[in-house]
Amino acid sequence: MIKIIDLIKYYGNIKAINDISLEIKKGEMFGIVGPDGAGKTSTIRVLCGLLPFDNGKIEIMGKELVKYRKEIQRKIGYLSQKFSLYEDLTIDENLEFSADIHDVKNFKSRRDELLQFTRLIEFRSRLAENLSGGMKQKLALACSLIHKPEILFLDEPTTGVDPVSRRDFWKILSQLQKERITIVMTTPYLDEAERCNRVALMNKGQIIAIDEPGKIKKSIRKKVIEIICSPIREAYALFKDEFAENVQMFGDRLNFVVDDAEQNKINIIDKMNNNSIKIGEVRVLPPSLENVFIHLVKKAS
Repeated sequence: MIKIIDLIKYYGNIKAINDISLEIKKGEMFGIVGPDGAGKTSTIRVLCGLLPFDNGKIEIMGKELVKYRKEIQRKIGYLSQKFSLYEDLTIDENLEFSADIHDVKNFKSRRDELLQFTRLIEFRSRLAENLSGGMKQKLALACSLIHKPEILFLDEPTTGVDPVSRRDFWKILSQLQKERITIVMTTPYLDEAERCNRVALMNKGQIIAIDEPGKIKKSIRKKVIEIICSPIREAYALFKDEFAENVQMFGDRLNFVVDDAEQNKINIIDKMNNNSIKIGEVRVLPPSLENVFIHLVKKAS
């Protein structure tokens, strides 16, 4: 459905997208994951034909984006990072406006279907400005689906959304995938990325890994020693030079990404005991996607 070859995008002297290539299959849920400034939003906006690019080639649904931009845009849906609908219109009116923009005739049955689907039907007369953050995102999603797109682009759709609405949003996306809609989404949340069929880990405009989440986690062939300890900052300082990119601090625990878990566990515990670090729970775990991402970023820097 989507093919990108050697894509480059500059903002002045800054290379926001640095020579990336990838392919996305029909019906796939594909995640682009990375921190702020990684190039995620720029990539999505380029794919939607909203931003020009400086080099490379993009094909969407078998057609070159530069030549067939308007035709392609009629077959895609886009949910932007910020709520961009009309707050002085009701839910119903926003959906009607979106239908008019996409030249959708006899849209009322489709509108009712989407309201039912997103569980907004009882709020259809409410002004958009009076919706919660989660409801606004579901309304924006419904508007992006009014014309039955073949590809749906979502730019950080759950950022700032409460946990319950976030869970509901993912249920909706799972249902859309069953309908064979291709979904391309960006997210800073690595737990969300685990739900995708494949992910591209992106940093400083480059793709540093691309595959199924499980295969990316296995690719570094390491284990994680997780130790709850206190005081956590002193413990981190104790090991940051010895383990370099392989020690990570998460709240009240340290994660050590290592080859030999058993021997390293003994050495780490001994060093903590010798330096008056209080030790709580100690576990050996497979690496999470977050462990792998931080490991790869630090290794590349």
